[in-house]
Amino acid sequence: MLSPHRLIGRRLSVVAAAVLFAACVPPVTTAADDAGASSRSKSSPNVLLIVTDDQGYGDMGCHGNPWLKTPNLDTLAAQSVRLTDYHVDPICTPTRSALMTGRYCTRVGAWDVVIGRQMLRHDETTMAQVFRDSGYRTAMFGKWHLGDTYPYAPRFRGFDDVFCHRAGGVDEIGNPPENDYFDDTYFRNGVAESTTGYCTDVWFDNLLGYLDDHQASVSGATSRPPFFVYLPLNAMHSPFRAPEEAWRPYAEMGIEAERAKFYGMIANFDANLGRLMTALEKHDLAEETIVIFMSDNGTAMGSTGTEDDDGYNAGMRGKKGSVYDGGHHVACFVRWPDGLPADVDVDHLTCHRDWMPTLIDLCDLSPPKDVTFDGHSMAAILKDPNAAWHDRKLFVQRQGDQPVCMLQPGAKRRKPNYAVMTQQFRLVNGQLFDIESDPGQRVDVADRYPDIVDELSAAYREHFEDVYGIDATEGDERRTTDPTGDGGVPFTRFMVGPGPYASTLMTVRDWHPTKGGVIWQQPQLADDDLWIQGFWALDVKQAGRYRVKLSRYPDQRNRSMQYDRVELTIGQRTWSQSLDRDDTAAEFSVTLPAGESLVKTRCIDSQAGKERGAYYVRFEHLAE
Repeated sequence: MLSPHRLIGRRLSVVAAAVLFAACVPPVTTAADDAGASSRSKSSPNVLLIVTDDQGYGDMGCHGNPWLKTPNLDTLAAQSVRLTDYHVDPICTPTRSALMTGRYCTRVGAWDVVIGRQMLRHDETTMAQVFRDSGYRTAMFGKWHLGDTYPYAPRFRGFDDVFCHRAGGVDEIGNPPENDYFDDTYFRNGVAESTTGYCTDVWFDNLLGYLDDHQASVSGATSRPPFFVYLPLNAMHSPFRAPEEAWRPYAEMGIEAERAKFYGMIANFDANLGRLMTALEKHDLAEETIVIFMSDNGTAMGSTGTEDDDGYNAGMRGKKGSVYDGGHHVACFVRWPDGLPADVDVDHLTCHRDWMPTLIDLCDLSPPKDVTFDGHSMAAILKDPNAAWHDRKLFVQRQGDQPVCMLQPGAKRRKPNYAVMTQQFRLVNGQLFDIESDPGQRVDVADRYPDIVDELSAAYREHFEDVYGIDATEGDERRTTDPTGDGGVPFTRFMVGPGPYASTLMTVRDWHPTKGGVIWQQPQLADDDLWIQGFWALDVKQAGRYRVKLSRYPDQRNRSMQYDRVELTIGQRTWSQSLDRDDTAAEFSVTLPAGESLVKTRCIDSQAGKERGAYYVRFEHLAE
């Protein structure tokens, strides 16, 4: 079976010939025009970074998918430098945190999608901050998933303009409960705003409006400030919903319903990508804009990721969430007519952390002070695929609230949780695969290369201790640790206080679980069979009085909680309150000292004889 990067090379030799004729043709310019535009755009090109959600390497026509039609994405691929051995993290928040910082997700505090480990530490420098500090206008449209409160939300992380949903999906807890991908309510610079239409169409409509405004800002000889726009889409994340005209053709092929709708989401994205590329041409921005396309992890629905796959995954093992290549080896195309070659492959081992230093080089940005990147600049190999590139080891891992280093987890662990990558090998929980001869990762060659296994195992242990700052030697013996105990990885804390901290909402999806895990889907709020519990890590920035509101449902629902008593514990102090079962919320007025503490709640149902934690907790600072 051909490796994924061989598949793409073979496929594009056909695609390029057919698709390039369909590509938008740049307007004719004079030599003088070219010289002036080239000088400006090469020093400060615009940058458009597109990240789709849950679209795997095989979920596009140019990578050989036998059903899916993606003509605009195929065209972009044919016009781009293609990174054929490009890796992200296996799930979305970790990829986004690493992409925005150029550092391992495990180093910056955001290595999960919930459990309080989805917030990017406030002292990390983001890509948007670097662009803005270098004179760029910055904007974001779509899915952030790195924290929704101050100082974690995108409007506080370097973006001048933000239009986004909250949490990890438009319909998840933390968003308006009516959201369902159509006619949703999103947030423009923190203020709720109703929309009309399908979510992906809405994000692109706002991006195209931004480009129109950018063009309109040009007057006379006034030069346009360059822009950095981040477009992280919530599609193709479940639930799989798309306009019927997008998914119906796939259902009519006999593809099962959920996959047909997943493909319909991709088809809708592809149509919007075509709109975007046409708009760049219309505004004379196509030549001077770096367009980067990538996904945040492997496929969610296009493949089972198994040997008897009934979908298509370009021959790879694993899918979203897996540390096999199918979970993190994704497509990455970069198009910049003014500065990079077109229709070429770069086969070196690269990753999402490489983009921060790369864009600093390509755009001549001022690098942040006192920041050490884990990624490396790809500028040289993007300009010349034959340029020298260093040998490297890359790491991916799946961890819980308190990470555990297990080089060869026992049978109780359901799935492998780490991989070490080199250009030739993949070490996956003690199994070794020669990725060049076995891209499907079917044959364990650990016995054949024991020295390689020892080298990569030692490298992973060293990496674990480096990024987490904890001793890895304990990990082989322990399954879990008490997240409230000492010696673990510090929490990324919710902050409360006056000013921008004045109103802070924490939900069940944000807590560190102590019993039964977390929930993130709106219907789960009403599940009377769920008795789960957790805590939140808090940092009170200023001592004073606070109103703390506990509820089971969001304010928009105004539903009774069906509890008889609630308790609120912050640090060493506990407050309690009796309730009528029809009460929709409980409020406490408390005086808190400045500093760090843990927040715990108990919502007691005496009829059931059980208790759960409050699903919503809002802190409001009370002026003296």
